[in-house]
Amino acid sequence: MKSKKYLKFNEILDTNGQIIADSPEHTIELSINENSGSYLVHKEILRQSIAKKKLISSTKTRAEVSGGGRKPWRQKGTGRARAGSNRSPLFKGGGTVFGPKPRIIDYKLNQKERYLTRKIVLASKYSIMTTIIDNLEDSLQISKTKALLQIFTNCNIDLNKKTLLIIDKNSVPLKLSSRNIKNLQLMLASNLNTVNLLAAEQIILTPSSLLKIKEIYGD
Repeated sequence: MKSKKYLKFNEILDTNGQIIADSPEHTIELSINENSGSYLVHKEILRQSIAKKKLISSTKTRAEVSGGGRKPWRQKGTGRARAGSNRSPLFKGGGTVFGPKPRIIDYKLNQKERYLTRKIVLASKYSIMTTIIDNLEDSLQISKTKALLQIFTNCNIDLNKKTLLIIDKNSVPLKLSSRNIKNLQLMLASNLNTVNLLAAEQIILTPSSLLKIKEIYGD
């Protein structure tokens, strides 16, 4: 059964932590299917976990082992079983049967299901999307972690929590300034993923990233 979720944001802060009085109200309307929500979220987490695995173990088959140019012994008269090559898995140093090989595991999830999963997680994380900072992408002209920390201090952001900062466009000074801050992760609004959204304890947005989320996921 589909239901409507309304995410409302009325207050926007500037980089000094002051409320912008004449900021427009932003509302995101999301249509989600609550019955299949937990099932889809589980599938998406499983898909992302499997995608990170690197199966690089490799063993040699009898075709790849060196040697084996001649028969180890003659065909008849020795009393031993027939043998054609010392590369056989029966010999020490021979090839391995059904050993591991580098491979890729692909857990398929439809694009529509992945899209719906992110909508469900966004709706569930609404309560921690409390901070919207205006002009954050353009406020840092140089890469300076101290300047970004000062903005977070002005806006009363607790960086002891796992924080997800969602922006609309790439900003090199912002990227370089944020990479040394513990518990802070930078992400584009157009590149959200379920695992990072679920792991976040607080989410910081910008007005432009909020509009981007509304454009992609809103109804």
